[in-house]
Amino acid sequence: MGDLIISEEVLEIAQLSPEQLTLEIAVYLYAQKKLTIGQASRLAGLDLIAFQKELAKRDVYIHYSLDDVKKDLANLRNM
Repeated sequence: MGDLIISEEVLEIAQLSPEQLTLEIAVYLYAQKKLTIGQASRLAGLDLIAFQKELAKRDVYIHYSLDDVKKDLANLRNM
């Protein structure tokens, strides 16, 4: 898998730092149910509690199903 490259110009236009953009992407992918909360928090570079606080700031509700638990456990086993 290749790296995603975002130009400085785009970051300036969006008024975001690379870390802020990464957080926004992680929140979006979580909200769209593309990543589990564990995967999204790792992408954002935050611990679970900090990521949950970011979700709350954006009015994104936590959707942590049994399937999410199983995926997170599998990811932990593969680390």
